[in-house]
Amino acid sequence: MVTAEQVWNALAEIPDPEIPVISLVDLGVIRDVGVANGTVRVAFTPTFLGCPALEVMRDAMAERIRELGAEPEIEVLKDDSWSTDRITPEGREKLRVSGFAPPAPREASAPTLVQLQSNVFRCPYCGSTDTKLENIFGPTPCRSLRYCPSCRQPFEQFKTI
Repeated sequence: MVTAEQVWNALAEIPDPEIPVISLVDLGVIRDVGVANGTVRVAFTPTFLGCPALEVMRDAMAERIRELGAEPEIEVLKDDSWSTDRITPEGREKLRVSGFAPPAPREASAPTLVQLQSNVFRCPYCGSTDTKLENIFGPTPCRSLRYCPSCRQPFEQFKTI
């Protein structure tokens, strides 16, 4: 019989399709795992409902659960919204090591453009806070493009969502 711990461990091996340095568990999209009578129910909240990788994530989870010998039931939670606060500390470090600036903790209100333009965002390469917003629009809705004059490296900044 499959245990919830085995399922969590298996899901922790599935990389995010868009940012493969971080797993779905570290990204914080897996909300709940339930095991009963040979069926594993996984509830997850994608980073946003229009995520183009939604089906890829769903299929990867179902495949891993079948490999464990259980029948998958994958539920996309539409009444819950994902937040960057759900990224685990390990996930934040994996992002930083791979060249992404992890998001700042979410404040009571969403960050404004002025806050995004400030130099409080640390460069993942050299650690400098002398960074500049290059473009608020990155490759996905949750990322923006920044530049570090200290080490002359561009990098992606996760927006606080």
